[in-house]
Amino acid sequence: MIVMKLTRRITLRQLEVFCEAARQLNFSDVAETLSLTQPAITMQIRQLEDAIGLALFERNGRRKTLTEAGRRMLEHASRILGEVRDTEQSLLALKGLSDGSITVGLVSTANHFAPRLLAAFSQLHPGIEVRFVVGNREALVTMLKENQTDLVVMGRPPEELETVSEALAKNPHLLVAPPTHALCGKRRLALQRLRDETFLQRESGSGTRGVMEEFFAAQGFRPRRILSLGSNETVKQAVMAGLGLSVLSLHTLALELRSGEIASLDVAGLPLQRTWHVVHLRRRPLSPAAAAFRQFLIAETARYLKREFAELL
Repeated sequence: MIVMKLTRRITLRQLEVFCEAARQLNFSDVAETLSLTQPAITMQIRQLEDAIGLALFERNGRRKTLTEAGRRMLEHASRILGEVRDTEQSLLALKGLSDGSITVGLVSTANHFAPRLLAAFSQLHPGIEVRFVVGNREALVTMLKENQTDLVVMGRPPEELETVSEALAKNPHLLVAPPTHALCGKRRLALQRLRDETFLQRESGSGTRGVMEEFFAAQGFRPRRILSLGSNETVKQAVMAGLGLSVLSLHTLALELRSGEIASLDVAGLPLQRTWHVVHLRRRPLSPAAAAFRQFLIAETARYLKREFAELL
């Protein structure tokens, strides 16, 4: 009786809105993502809460968190939507590559180059819709686990999940400073010479932050001060303003390095050579559209990045 009641009162659209709201925890951002109004988002969430008889979010002013019911609902809703997408893609497979849709997760650093590759792919397959979801590494691992994305472009594949991963290209990380820094132009600096500097790092859960932390630990290096900031763009602006130094991927720095707004310090052990990967869950078969985009990334990413960034190293 309870199952029949829920199936009559809950819609897939409500589940879609809820999952996006649970991911962003900000209804105005959800409205922009889904091209709806904020009152429409609120109404969909309220109708879902009425249907199950439990609150899904705790509201403290503008800040929202998931309740225990919300966390359990997210687990089941993600699975339901994943099954629906798999069914849709399975049926679309009968049509070949003339149409289809893919959701691709990108760590924020990859968002600096992946849209260019998408544009090239879309010229080959104009009927396939590719949707990008951008987040830090931790958020994308969660989305992968919950079937909210078909593919993820990231650095280190998640060890906690059974995935299929393929290396795409090298991802060099540089130590950057404002162009007026006293050590700009010096050769093969020892990292320890920078111990009195302020370093700027990404938020917890970011792959870029993990790269910097691993490098510092391997070198036995502890700077005088570390500040955490919420995005690559914020870190770059802070470096340009002279607030500190940072370790960032070359692929976020093209404009700033070419314009001279940011400088790369020549530090021993750098650049760090990391690798881009395309990842998907082993247990989830790819649709023809997702498989085609994955193969395109494998074939074209290294070539594109070498052409666009090689002269900056």
